[in-house]
Amino acid sequence: MNALVAPEPLPIALSAEKSALLARLAEGLAAEELYWVAAWSAARAGQAQRGVRRAEATPAGAPDAPRLTILYGSQTGNAKRLAEQFASRGEAAGLPVRLVRADAYPQRELAKETHLLVVISTQGDGEPPDDARGFVEFLAGKRAPRLPGLRYAVLGLGDSSYPRFCAVGRQLDQRLAELGAARFAPLGEADVDVGAVATPWSAKALEKAREALGSTAPAAARSATVHALPSRGTHSREQPFAAPVLANQRIVSRDSERAVHHIELSLEGSGLRYAPGDALGVWPVNPPALVAQWLQALHLDGEQEVVHEGRSLPLAQWLSRERELTRLTRAFVAAQAAASGHADLMRVLRKENAAQFAELLDSHQPIDLLRRYRAAWRAEELVAALRPLTPRLYSIASSPRAVGEDEVHLTAAKVEYAAFGVPHWGAASAFLAAQEEDARVPVFIEANDRFRLPADDARDVIMIGPGTGVAPFRAFVQDRRETGARGRNWLFFGNRHFTRDFLYQVEWQEALKNGSLHRLDLAFSRDGGGICVKSPPMDGRGFAQDARKTYVQDRLREQGRELYAWLQGGAHLYVCGDASHMAKDVHAALIDIAVAHGGHSPDDARAWLADLLTQGRYARDVY
Repeated sequence: MNALVAPEPLPIALSAEKSALLARLAEGLAAEELYWVAAWSAARAGQAQRGVRRAEATPAGAPDAPRLTILYGSQTGNAKRLAEQFASRGEAAGLPVRLVRADAYPQRELAKETHLLVVISTQGDGEPPDDARGFVEFLAGKRAPRLPGLRYAVLGLGDSSYPRFCAVGRQLDQRLAELGAARFAPLGEADVDVGAVATPWSAKALEKAREALGSTAPAAARSATVHALPSRGTHSREQPFAAPVLANQRIVSRDSERAVHHIELSLEGSGLRYAPGDALGVWPVNPPALVAQWLQALHLDGEQEVVHEGRSLPLAQWLSRERELTRLTRAFVAAQAAASGHADLMRVLRKENAAQFAELLDSHQPIDLLRRYRAAWRAEELVAALRPLTPRLYSIASSPRAVGEDEVHLTAAKVEYAAFGVPHWGAASAFLAAQEEDARVPVFIEANDRFRLPADDARDVIMIGPGTGVAPFRAFVQDRRETGARGRNWLFFGNRHFTRDFLYQVEWQEALKNGSLHRLDLAFSRDGGGICVKSPPMDGRGFAQDARKTYVQDRLREQGRELYAWLQGGAHLYVCGDASHMAKDVHAALIDIAVAHGGHSPDDARAWLADLLTQGRYARDVY
């Protein structure tokens, strides 16, 4: 065997910190793995170089030459993926393109833009994605410039099962017009079936931009496809990998009010790779009992062949694998109102009845409307009226360094409840909970580059994850243990009951003992108790309990002085879980902590948190 010779120093030296990280990464890799890293690095270098070209977009001395700036704000990755596709298509058509994330956009340049294409998602109850909060606030504020020379187009992404569908896209579209800009394409609004709207909209928008800006590429190049990103394997959202189930274990007590499952899947042979903070996309199958409910309620034959958009399938298969049955949307409410002719259902769709409509979306599934507002549906019309079934994203609960790169873990709470006298289910959670060992689950990796552990392993980490929101923090603690990270780890976890719902209790106890977890603060709201754990453990079980009722946001306030000190010392803060309530309550608690222990005014505290977001030291994975 040839001796391994250390490479000579490169002309451009890395910092000591980056060199150490690179050496740690390369340690133990086989030759073929090192070649893969080299190829991946080369692809990233090409991407970075293209990014430089996009950012500069014009030669020196001509900073105001026309270009198309594509700006995106993305929480789960959909808007980012679309923006990258649009940039690639624009470049292939010879357009001068700059692609930029909203929080990296120099706001002073907005007044000089000539053509702007915005792709932005709406989160929860009409909130912007975290990476676009600063841009949205700037545009809505008094410092936003007049924009008479700007032509723009906005594509909003959203979920019509929420009442404020595409609210941020609408807000930006309207505000840019108020500032004097003119649309070169009408506002696009894409539901979770993104491609149905985004594909035709982008084709028209980019053609309008090409007409306005001209094209510098030869005609042959305009049809070329540009692949800007390195591949994560041959499998993707459109071509998922059928992952074998290695284990499926209920991790709450039998008398818990909600079944939570720990699921382990094999990725062997998939080529899929992930990092802590990423999500696993799961393509579900609707519960068979729910499909039976639909067929019975509508008096339809599941064996009937239905042709839709050039595909012919039995109706039961359309309902089982192809159509959304558990999430109510405005489009389906409107279709059911038209089919039934029921005045009450038509009335709730009116703009002045937004509160009643929001309550309907929150409390009903489509099957409830079918039973309450009877209508005669033909099978073909039903399939056309329903939204396509889309994958669900689950925060990954494992580190490949700890479990191996061919294995991935999930934490899934089964949605199952009774309403209106009949059982109800969630699509993906029921699907996952029912999987036995050796069954196959269609999956793909959804990268989440904004939810990453700090590159500097000496930084402290604060993790806030009630319920199944603790999943990515299991991955974080595993990864920090395996890499020997020098920084401290502090976890806030909450759930309903200590004895029933303490997810991964034994693992957290072991982490406290071995030093991979330095502090654990717990809140079990239905027990009327708040729990605080430090290392070493405070009693034989490792836990001390008091008699007060508390939630995670209350625990944050109680430990506010120390938490603020950690943040002032450079700690990174992570939040995972429910966007509509928990994430807002935690954000409010962080503002209170900055006021109480940092001497900030409320406005300054909000600005402080916004700055942490911009720095990447405050990251949220909320849904």
